Amino acid sequence: MRRRSGARKRIGRRFVRWRPWVPGHDASRRARDTSRPPLPQGGVSSDADCAPRRPGYADEPPSQPAGLPVTSHKKTPETLRSHRWFGVSDLRSFGHRSRLRQLGYDSADWVGKPVIGIVNTWSDINPCHGHLRARAEDVKRGVLQAGGLPIELPAMSLAEPIVKPSAMLYRNFLAMETEELLRSHPIDGVVLMGGCDKTTPGLLMGAISMGLPAIYVPAGPMLRGHWRGETLGSGSDTWKYWDEKRAGRIGEAEWTEIEGGIARSYGTCMVMGTAATMMAIAEALGFTLPGASSIPAVDASHSRMAAASGRRIVDMVWEDQTPARILSSAAFDNAIKVHMAMGGSTNAIIHLVAMARRAGLTIDMARFDAISREIPVLANVRPSGQWLMEDFYYAGGLKALMGELREALDLSCVGVSGVPLGEALAGARVHRPDIIRTLADPVSRAGATAVLTGNLAPRGCVMKPPAADPRLLKHCGPVLAFEDFNEMAAAIDRDDLAVTPDHVLVLKNAGPKGGPGMPEWGMLPIPKKLVRAGVRDMVRVSDGRMSGTSYGACILHVCPESFVGGPLALVQTGDRLEIDADGRRIHLHVGEEELARRRAAWTPPPPRFERGWGAMYSAHVGQADEGCDFDFLTGTAPTAEPEIH
Repeated sequence: MRRRSGARKRIGRRFVRWRPWVPGHDASRRARDTSRPPLPQGGVSSDADCAPRRPGYADEPPSQPAGLPVTSHKKTPETLRSHRWFGVSDLRSFGHRSRLRQLGYDSADWVGKPVIGIVNTWSDINPCHGHLRARAEDVKRGVLQAGGLPIELPAMSLAEPIVKPSAMLYRNFLAMETEELLRSHPIDGVVLMGGCDKTTPGLLMGAISMGLPAIYVPAGPMLRGHWRGETLGSGSDTWKYWDEKRAGRIGEAEWTEIEGGIARSYGTCMVMGTAATMMAIAEALGFTLPGASSIPAVDASHSRMAAASGRRIVDMVWEDQTPARILSSAAFDNAIKVHMAMGGSTNAIIHLVAMARRAGLTIDMARFDAISREIPVLANVRPSGQWLMEDFYYAGGLKALMGELREALDLSCVGVSGVPLGEALAGARVHRPDIIRTLADPVSRAGATAVLTGNLAPRGCVMKPPAADPRLLKHCGPVLAFEDFNEMAAAIDRDDLAVTPDHVLVLKNAGPKGGPGMPEWGMLPIPKKLVRAGVRDMVRVSDGRMSGTSYGACILHVCPESFVGGPLALVQTGDRLEIDADGRRIHLHVGEEELARRRAAWTPPPPRFERGWGAMYSAHVGQADEGCDFDFLTGTAPTAEPEIH
């Protein structure tokens, strides 16, 4: 039965208006629109629709970016990767096409059209990505509007609050999965959907290594939390009220109420944690549409952004705009500057190093420190500031913050929008100067991250000065050392623990190999006896990480880690340890002869894993200053396209 004109056809979960194809329709439309390039031989229009476009990006960026002359397509249908699967007249392609027909597709769905992979990290147990199942349908809508064929591919979800022992143990797994999903399937371009901490770097690392046109759809932050008139922030207020409970100032009933009010919608943590930091970094690098990273997960603008990303990736395929055309030393410098201005998570350092190494670039710890001294904190967002990510969005979002940084950024960098950064920032405005500050009136003139070196950390360690008690930024005190997390957990609440507020808590074996997976154990709890006395910050040192939602005078990522025999392994209770954040120095006051004696007595611990992924991870993971990537995944050595037989 023929479908009447104007009827609706179901695509996924949505109905779209169906109109019959009229011979010559596209040609006549293009004859009227001389601004568009001629249609490739055998191809289809990449117009998203016939509606007028707004210049720039507000809620819906145009498929063809405003401000640039329309360029001729660099690819033709015959040069698409998917053509090898579907466009060849042989037995194997017959099988591929027949299986598409088995799914209900017809030749009109794929002939001359780029196949767009949608790598989706949604799962039932990941609340940060709970809305990405629906957002994938928005992406598909955009892809279809622009003349592509969307194919959704599920990937490991890495729910940060749920995955144990640490989602970081599986970041490289997701990177490998993403790369191989794209390589082994007939994909021409990809929309990456993530947001929860390790998903952003994992997806981008895999896409960078694969080298196909890629655009990122960030999950966006959840709404503010609320409890008894107080505004709650993910993580930051969890640690705060947990200490209040440990001190006996609130009870089980209040704690349960907080539990029910701190996370009120889908989306990532709404403080400047690792998720918000990495989504902003993805935008600063050029992997998202301008303004995308700040949109709250449940805002209607988020759906429009997802659809716009679906439209844009189709044009990116025709233009052959790959990650290699986006990433450069200047792009990474822009990302680091944005990270510092946001007061971002220390975890970003590890991820940016890994991403740069995938692109064949090198960023050392000194570069982060140099930029930290140059760029102050402008985002007045917890834990370094007062507000939350929802407020940051209303204040103008990342686009407004980058506008304030304009003089410090390389404005010639071109991201997925196809326009130079300077043009992408046109019209950026700050609506709440108390939330997004200026360079002349920052939240903190101290950089977001300080890189310290010394005899305890020859290859560096990091801290977040704006989130620490200022009196602890220069400190020397006696050490209370713990060999591992379990030893620390068994002792920290004991009333007879020999500890004072001046002690330096040291945790060993929390690094990439020792954790394993470099868990977020670096914000060691304050001893309970001190919490009761009102102490809320102490100097804490480890080779682990801490949640970006955390705060305090925590020295992290000590490199090399104790598990492989780094100097941290030699620290003993009673030693004196000195830190100087402004001087970028960390020093263990133990003589060289004594350290040599301890080293001779030290024995390597047994492997954490004997088989499986853990054994593979332990054998190949690098240290923190190397981005904790696998030694065989870094660099740009080519990998052959799969043979099709």
